[in-house]
Amino acid sequence: MGVDIGPLFTKETISLKDLQNRVIAIDAHNVLHQFLASIRQRDGTPLKDAKGRITSHITGLLHRTAIMVEMKIKPIYVFDGMPHELKQKTIELRHRRKVLAEEQWKKALEEGDLVKARSKAQQTSRVTDEIIQQSKDLLQALGIPYIQAPSEGEAQASYLVKKGDAYAVCSQDFDCLLLGTKVLIRHLTSSSKRKLPGKNAYAAVHPERINFQMNLLKLGITHKQLVDMAILIGTDFNDGIKGIGPKKSLSLIKKNGNLENVLSTIGGENAPTFEEIAEIRKLFLHPEVSKDYNVQWNLPDLEEAEKILLDEYHFSEKRVKPALEKFINLNEIAKQKTLF
Repeated sequence: MGVDIGPLFTKETISLKDLQNRVIAIDAHNVLHQFLASIRQRDGTPLKDAKGRITSHITGLLHRTAIMVEMKIKPIYVFDGMPHELKQKTIELRHRRKVLAEEQWKKALEEGDLVKARSKAQQTSRVTDEIIQQSKDLLQALGIPYIQAPSEGEAQASYLVKKGDAYAVCSQDFDCLLLGTKVLIRHLTSSSKRKLPGKNAYAAVHPERINFQMNLLKLGITHKQLVDMAILIGTDFNDGIKGIGPKKSLSLIKKNGNLENVLSTIGGENAPTFEEIAEIRKLFLHPEVSKDYNVQWNLPDLEEAEKILLDEYHFSEKRVKPALEKFINLNEIAKQKTLF
């Protein structure tokens, strides 16, 4: 879910054309959750094949990646590894929310309220090991590189940007900024609208770019102070201080300099200890990442891709063929320099 620091940042509306010939590191779990939540039937049931296997992520991954490649955008998908132990409480909380949403989904179906049913169903999506492996198999057939992160995928993606091996991270979560990515891209889709959570309404949406250093200068803070602000608000690794949001945390950090000084001034329930503060800072400022990766765009194996999409999952040939044709641009991308 990430930290709610978005309101503090200036966003620049862009188009897909602005990202042509750019390498974009994509937070794979983030986009898979999007596909699993949004690509559903009217009653909220996810797309499934004849064997009852969920395929929402497969169709989303195929068409979203096809659009990027057609626009000569160079995607790298980065998958999560093992979560840090401090994240366990957040993981358990998310699990309980999903279980509750499943109960509410079933109840809404019994009552015939399809709008509410679909809304609750969107909150039940889970990225399983099977879904991850299916996604990797499809990406490999399509010639699209992916990296397995040792821990947080968004940390690994941000590392690629900091090292100059990618231009930006694509994710909906603002945590990538806490992890120091130079550029964050949100809403990387060709769609011009998205459904509002919990409402039967849509909002206009366009890709947007956030420049990290430019925003730090505007806010008058350092990277470390931004992380301290996030700890005050609450992160995936701690609860935060009740009543403190983005604007108040900014004011407190600018006035007091750092988190320790803020806490000595205001106290607060659930305040992390100095040891916990040091550990959480480390997770954002010096996260666990792999420095040993090899990224190469390859020519798509169309025969293997069709085997997966048509023979395995029985997708419509009329929808699959046009999407696969868009990967012709990989011929040019694959000839370019490999990233090490």
